[in-house]
Amino acid sequence: MGHVNYEEGKKIVLKGLLLLAFVTVAEVFIALLGKGYVISGFYLPRWFIYLAMIGLSVYKAYFIMAEFMHLRYEVKGLVSSILLPFILLIWAIIALLWDGSHWGQQREDVKSPFQIERQGTILDESEIEDILDTRELLD
Repeated sequence: MGHVNYEEGKKIVLKGLLLLAFVTVAEVFIALLGKGYVISGFYLPRWFIYLAMIGLSVYKAYFIMAEFMHLRYEVKGLVSSILLPFILLIWAIIALLWDGSHWGQQREDVKSPFQIERQGTILDESEIEDILDTRELLD
């Protein structure tokens, strides 16, 4: 991009901003359309919404890295040294979300304080407060 003059550079940046704005509007439109806000009673499948959002977001990330970070114009070694950690970061995010989902499913097996059992019966909130008040008096 160093070979273009100032006016051509402004045009390239403006085209890039318009492209990013269009993709962002498309993402918002797909989300609203998929949830039935644009056309009442019309819903898109969740897998389609997720796939479209991921695809458009990856495209925006690619475009920003290629154009605004000037990676399109750099040598291959520099591009690789930036893209490899980026790919590993994406992998780490996916792994942590996957593990977090598993942890969230296990939390459903843990009983909340409002489900304390006493001799096989589940107490309601007022009975639990009475038990806790009694314990505080004993301490």
